[in-house]
Amino acid sequence: MHAKTDSEVTSLAASSPTRSPPRRPLYYVQSPSRDSHDGEKTATTSFHSTPVLSPVASPPHSRHSSSTRFSKKDHSHSLKPWKQIDVIEEEGLLQGDDHRNGLPRRCYFLAFVVGFLLLFSLFSLILWGASRPMKPKISVKSIKFDDLRVQAGSDATGVTTDMITMNSTLKFTYRNTGTFFGVHVTATPVELYYSDIVIASGDMKKFYQSRKSQRLVSVAVMGNKIPLYGSGASLSSTTGMPTVPVPLNLKFVLRSRAYVLGKLVKPKYYKTIQCSITLDPKKLTSPVSLKKSCTYD
Repeated sequence: MHAKTDSEVTSLAASSPTRSPPRRPLYYVQSPSRDSHDGEKTATTSFHSTPVLSPVASPPHSRHSSSTRFSKKDHSHSLKPWKQIDVIEEEGLLQGDDHRNGLPRRCYFLAFVVGFLLLFSLFSLILWGASRPMKPKISVKSIKFDDLRVQAGSDATGVTTDMITMNSTLKFTYRNTGTFFGVHVTATPVELYYSDIVIASGDMKKFYQSRKSQRLVSVAVMGNKIPLYGSGASLSSTTGMPTVPVPLNLKFVLRSRAYVLGKLVKPKYYKTIQCSITLDPKKLTSPVSLKKSCTYD
């Protein structure tokens, strides 16, 4: 190649137009609107009028820091209000659920308790009412005197009087008419009176009678050297055996208790039994019928 002479270089320089330095493009940063509903960075707002150097012309450090600062600021401005709104809405929903669901649950629980108590009370009342007519039936059959003696003696204080000794057995039937329940039966002491003086007594053993069943009950009624205090003048004799009929009265109370519904429904039945007895010394050791001689109250 031929070297260019100074004249050629000068002519080329004079012929070529003068070139101006390249123009730097301007960039504008778009700020997101606060009224945006999706939190995105892009929004239709007015542009900042301050020009920013192009990425090519700006130093790398300043370009990175400025973009990071703008993005963090915009993100925080766009997300903070929506986080607070979401939390408030969730709390409102939870409180609304509590108000809607809390009251009906309490009402259901109270209604269940009240309904259960009413049904249970009604059921117990029906059972109690059904058990009232099912009273037990008692029938005194007879009494047998095995031994009877009247002799002179003295009481605990040393007073001389006639003393009576008696040994007898009372029999009666007890029938439980209940269809659904059994009964527990007890009784007061069975007492024999002569002229308002208890001359003999006996205790009945308590028992349980199942539903729709009956039994024959025997009670030993005895008295040993009971003072008569002048009332036995007509009973005394040389043989120690009364020679005339002896009027006696028998009295006791039967108590029956049924457990219809455990211990919650337990009807009670009381029966006061009184019998008028005429003791004939000639028929001693023979049963005396009491079927028509007793009252039941």
